[in-house]
Amino acid sequence: MSWSRQRVTAVKVDVGPSIMLHSGTWLDLLSPHTSAFTIEDIAHGLALQCRYAGQCLDFYSVAEHSLLVSDLVEEDPLAALLHDAAEAFLGDITRPLKQMLPDYRQIETEMQRAIAERFGISTQSSPAIKRADLRVLAAEQAQIMPAGTDEWAKRDRIAPALVKVRFLSPREAKSAFLRRYEALQ
Repeated sequence: MSWSRQRVTAVKVDVGPSIMLHSGTWLDLLSPHTSAFTIEDIAHGLALQCRYAGQCLDFYSVAEHSLLVSDLVEEDPLAALLHDAAEAFLGDITRPLKQMLPDYRQIETEMQRAIAERFGISTQSSPAIKRADLRVLAAEQAQIMPAGTDEWAKRDRIAPALVKVRFLSPREAKSAFLRRYEALQ
């Protein structure tokens, strides 16, 4: 029996455009607050998202990146762990492309707000998390991208974090992400 005859779909539109999550829950992209997404859905999605549009030395997940940022932030490590959680559902869009898509940025902001509310973290941007994110970004680029990619960090006086990219497999990254989440509860 073909897919169309079974009427199976991974995207539906009832209230708004929705996607099926790993848990079997539907996520309404225009009303994420009404969806029953879980931390496992976030960990799964982030573990399978490669940073840098996949244009890095090897597979490097958003989940592993989130772990590195969380390890650097003392004041709110849970918020740091979840700082890119919207990417579990929306994908890791490169910064230059994001800047060209104002509607995407609004959707991402609303998704991140729903995640923050679901997990009891602040909806306000944290300077400490932003700084840690930039420091990890600088370290990543020095380790896994072509030479010169991290020139912006030198120019902006961003000291690369003392972290090592381990290139965790998706399974390892998901497991580590969930362990870190549980430890922070």
